[in-house]
Parts: sequence; C-alpha cells; structure tokens
Amino acid sequence: MSRNGQMKERMHQELLYLPNDEEIMKEQEWCQELLYDFNQTRPSQKAERTALLKKMFAELGDNCYIEPPLHANFGGKFVHFGKDIYANYNLTLVDDTHIYVGDGVLFGPNVVLTTAGHPVDPVLRDEAWQFNASIRIGKNCWIGAGAIILPGVSIGENSVIGAGSVVTKDIPANVVAVGNPCRVLRPIGERDKKYYFRDHKVDAEVN
Repeated sequence: MSRNGQMKERMHQELLYLPNDEEIMKEQEWCQELLYDFNQTRPSQKAERTALLKKMFAELGDNCYIEPPLHANFGGKFVHFGKDIYANYNLTLVDDTHIYVGDGVLFGPNVVLTTAGHPVDPVLRDEAWQFNASIRIGKNCWIGAGAIILPGVSIGENSVIGAGSVVTKDIPANVVAVGNPCRVLRPIGERDKKYYFRDHKVDAEVN
C-alpha cells in the first residue's frame, strides 16, 4: 500500500493504518514540541498557557483551563473544546483522531480519553496496525478522577461518570454512571437539586 498521504487520511476514518508513517510522525513531533512548552510553563504564566493551547488545539473556547501536566499524542491537534472547561492534573488525550468536548465539562485528575485501538489479531498488531474512533462528550458533564473513556464512546450532556470508571459504551444524557464496565446507576433527579453530597443539603448561600 502506498503511503503517500493515505495513512494520514485513514487515521480519521476508523480504518486500519500505520501510525509510524513518516508524514504522521513528523507532524506528531511538532505537536509534541508545543505540548512540551505548555508543560514547562510556570503557574503565573496563565496568558502564555492559553496562547499555547490555542495553537495546540483544533478548537478552544473561552475560559478553558488545563492544569499541567497535560499528556496528548498530538498535543491536542484533533481536540475540540467548548467554553468554560476545566481539567485537573494529568489529563491524557490519546488524540490520534478527533475528541469533541462540550461547554462546561469538568475533568477530575488522571482522566484518560483514548481514541486509539489495536486489532485483537496478533499478526496485525505485530505489523503495528492501529485504528481510531472519535470520542464525544456533551456539555456540563463531570468526568470523575481516574475515569477511562474508550474509542468511539459518546456521553450525553449533564451526565456524571464516577471516579475510576471504564466507559466502553455510550452513556445517555442526564444520568450518573459508574463502574468497570461503566453502567448507568440512576438518572439525575430532584434530589440532586437539594443534596450535593450524601446527606449534605445545598444551603441558602448557593440558592
């Protein structure tokens, strides 16, 4: 198979491709250079961080903040962030293809979003074939600490993914989902408007 630009196209079509293609690796190296610069910034350099993220990401809305270190295969080149997104330490974006994140999403520490997968067949794996499938997260989701979101998964708006969950299939909107594999625990309902944590009530200062 000729590699002249073909592998680069296949990586965004859920087709098997070779990630060690020379053109892909050259592009990835440039993205990693920007990511390195971002991770070396000082806490006081907030403007510099934002400027770098705007270079690194496919899209970056207003008022987004990512705590370094950030880990990303392509430094965010295929990542689309809405506005008002916060990501705690060690967000890992295996962004070999597109990741879409809606407004107001919160990421706990050590969350992993991985678009990349490998064939189960050992011969194909030995030949280094890979495939990618996009991830989509709706607005106002909360992805708990240590959650892992696998290739091709979509999460509906307002949903909460419990800490340590492994999300292997789509999660609907307006639910709490937990576990490995991640399953819907319950819908978000009226009680959640009154109690924010166990039996702790939302007080008058908030209302």
